[in-house]
Parts: sequence; C-alpha cells; structure tokens
Amino acid sequence: MVASMTAFARRQAEYDWGTLVWEIRSVNHRYLEPGIRIPDMLKPIEPAVRDALRKSISRGKVDCQLRFQIRQKDAGNEELNLTLVKKLTQLSQQVTALNAASAPLSAADILRWPGALQEQEIDTDAMQGDALVLLADTLNDFTASRLREGDELRQMIQQRLNGIRVIVQSVRERLPHILAKQQEATRAKLAAFRIELEPSRLEQEVVLLAQKSDVDEELDRLNTHLTEVERVLGTDEPIGRRLDFLMQELNREANTLSSKSIVAETTLNAVELKVLIEQMREQIQNIE
Repeated sequence: MVASMTAFARRQAEYDWGTLVWEIRSVNHRYLEPGIRIPDMLKPIEPAVRDALRKSISRGKVDCQLRFQIRQKDAGNEELNLTLVKKLTQLSQQVTALNAASAPLSAADILRWPGALQEQEIDTDAMQGDALVLLADTLNDFTASRLREGDELRQMIQQRLNGIRVIVQSVRERLPHILAKQQEATRAKLAAFRIELEPSRLEQEVVLLAQKSDVDEELDRLNTHLTEVERVLGTDEPIGRRLDFLMQELNREANTLSSKSIVAETTLNAVELKVLIEQMREQIQNIE
C-alpha cells in the first residue's frame, strides 16, 4: 500500500479523573523526525511514544502532542486527611488533659482546619496506561489517513504512467514513418543542391541517419522503468526513495529521446514525457 507522509489524526477520551487528547500530524521529510510534546506529569511514557512512532512511521516530520485536563471535583467529594485528623484529635485531647477548662476540638472545627479535607489523588500510573492505549488508537487513525491519501497519490501516478505508455507506443509506431520521411527529405536536399552521390554512399548516409535516430532501446527502457514503478507501487513497504530514483531514470531516457529526435513530433513527445515525469516526481515527494 502507498502511504502519504502528509496526514493528521486526533483522538479524545474521557476518564473518571479527566480528559486526554492526542494529536498527530506530519509533513514530508527525507527522514523520520518526530517532535513529541507531553505534559511533565506524563513524561515517563515518552520513550514508549517514540518507540510506537518508529514502528508505525518510517519517514516524515511528525508532530505528536498530548494534552490532558483534570476533572473538577464536585463539592462533597473530598476525602479526610486521616493523618492530620488523628494528629489534631490527639493534640486536642492532650490540651484538654492539661487544662480541663479548655474545650476540645469539635468535628466541625477539625473539618475547617486547613488540609483536613483533601481531593482524591490521581493515579498517575493509570493515567499513563490510558495515554498509551489512546495513542495506539490515534496511530491507527493516523495510519488510515496516510493510506487514504496514499491511494489517491497512487491513482494520480498511475494516470501519468498510462499517459507515458501511450506516448511511448505512439513514438514506436510512428518511428518507421518518421525515418522514411527523413530519408525522402535527405534525398530531396541532395537533389536541390544537385549533389549526386553513389548509390552505396547514399545508402550509407541513410543508414547513419537511421542509427542516429534509433530510439528503440530508449523506448524499451522506458517501458521497463514503467513496469518497475507499477510493481513498486504494489509493495507493502516504504517506497518513496525507490520511486524517486526511478523518476530520475525515466527522465534520463526522455532526455535521450529528445536528443535523438530528428522531427518536431518526436521532440514534442519527449517534452510531454518530461512533463508527466515531473508531475509524478512532485507527487512522489509526499510518499513515505
């Protein structure tokens, strides 16, 4: 499957303690360059996050961000700070024992004491586990997004491949006619200048012209490269660098075809080939 390096995914989940949000976005890049932003409370999971990204993505500049929000506790959900309450009770009893006239602390007095009531502590280990589970789901969405866009890129590239095959076939079919017309033109020029050549010499000139303009090998190599591009598009591995190399090879053959052109028609065909190849190359820059 073709995977694009440009993608975005966002996942949000609610928990008893609050909310987690993962966002992953990427753009094309020569290598894998992950940028990870995680709140300090959840920093211990960063190595696991990096490992998960490396397993899912091979190329691209990736921005991976985690945000969380603690749920506000409702009034009355506080817990007693038992350590402090026991200590206050003991101190109150000691004071009463020393001075009978002093009144012991009431329950209301203790509850009003700073720190006697406290919110439930958040289980950070549970938070970290929740974050990693949600990351896996987000990466699944991210991968699906990359594959959807990659399939669109594959279709655009296939259209250009089909266009190149049509041009290659047209040049191959027209080549005998082009050579015949060029031979006639050569004879006409010689006649116009009243130059008479030995039949054998004229034949040699025609042969040299045919050799110079023979592009069968270039057309064969173009077809070979096109077949290889189609094969690579069907593989289940990162293919961007391989496709970029094949674009260079296709462009090389198109340039040779242009340099061997002896008529405007073939030159225009070579130009059209290079246009299609460049369009493919631009799309391939986004493929992993």
